[in-house]
Amino acid sequence: MIPQQASVLFKSNYTSNNQVIINQGGTSSGKTFSILQVLFCIACQNERLVITIAGQDIPNLKAGALRDALSIYYSWPELQALVKSYNKTDRIFEFHNGTIIEFKSYDNAQDAKSGKRDYLFVNEANGVAYDVYTELALRTREKIFIDYNPNNAFWVHDSLMGRPGVQVIISDHRHNPFLSAQTKEKIEALKLEDEEQWRVYARGLTGKITGLIFNNWFVCETIPEDAKLIAAGLDFGFTNDQTGFVLVYRQNGELWIDEIIYETGLTNTDISAALIDKGIRKSIDIIADSAEPKSIEELTRLGWKITGAKKGADSVNSSIDILKRYRLNITRRSVNLRNELARYKWRTDRGGRTLNEPVDSWNHLIDPIRYVALNKLRTTNKSKRTSWLAKAPQPPKGGVDYWAVVGDWKY
Repeated sequence: MIPQQASVLFKSNYTSNNQVIINQGGTSSGKTFSILQVLFCIACQNERLVITIAGQDIPNLKAGALRDALSIYYSWPELQALVKSYNKTDRIFEFHNGTIIEFKSYDNAQDAKSGKRDYLFVNEANGVAYDVYTELALRTREKIFIDYNPNNAFWVHDSLMGRPGVQVIISDHRHNPFLSAQTKEKIEALKLEDEEQWRVYARGLTGKITGLIFNNWFVCETIPEDAKLIAAGLDFGFTNDQTGFVLVYRQNGELWIDEIIYETGLTNTDISAALIDKGIRKSIDIIADSAEPKSIEELTRLGWKITGAKKGADSVNSSIDILKRYRLNITRRSVNLRNELARYKWRTDRGGRTLNEPVDSWNHLIDPIRYVALNKLRTTNKSKRTSWLAKAPQPPKGGVDYWAVVGDWKY
């Protein structure tokens, strides 16, 4: 059984005779979607297999691979007929032929020693530790699929590429025939902002992304019960840009941030309904993009306590400076915010010199945090900065480009 709609990446992965198939790709290349299509086909055609899809953590899987898997499942009637059940709690597809597809994360190498499988898919592998991968790979009988965005070289480049039985497929958004022209244009426009990000996200080439703006953020499990809500931040989007909504708390001189909304296509009425559905009270302060006075007024009329951010001539850098005074604790479920923080960087000129201006991308959740900083944290005294000793993880060293041919595209 083959899907009616499939890209060249599906064929490249489906027909590969290698034991390890590495999919290095730019944003929106369709690599994750294609690998999942391959695994669904394998599951339908073979009895009593165990197929494991492993990710950094469950929130990442839910926001990425699992969401894509459900999209494939609900749009493919022939597949639905062959699936016996889907267990939402355990994230397991069970097929009538006895095969299962499970979505899992592993805390450490010891945890990864439990269970064996026939096929393994390591999703967003640069978020998975090498010792975890090693234990999973040792317990996989048939094939291993790997995908990631190549922000920097990591263990895939150091320990897998170049070995016998390992295939590397490099792809980018041009390999995805189902992507809108507007989205493709937006990805290509990165070249005007930052050459290195364009190489990574528009061409899928191994990068050396430097100059990240925030290195003072850390992952937390939950918001402390005694943390005080400062305000919510809201950035408006619609067709190609996500609407971003976050809650910003403070406790013991640190900020605690929780992602609530990250979605395209929302009208102001939709935003109001989504906030109500997520249990957000209308009495809380919301700081929004002041460049959208009409949207602010519409939400005010819907009963929300919302004001515009106090922007000035240098408000972007000013708000960044404010946020750098704090340790930023980001909830684990805030997957999109964590992805933005890992990409948000200073612009560089053609000579590679850093400019005092952020790249205007990957900021639909960062901007709402800045709005809260502008309106609610301006009076913070610099002498009261939090003292914290832990350092943010540094990206791995490296940056070797690996060249490949996929379909008609040559690099």
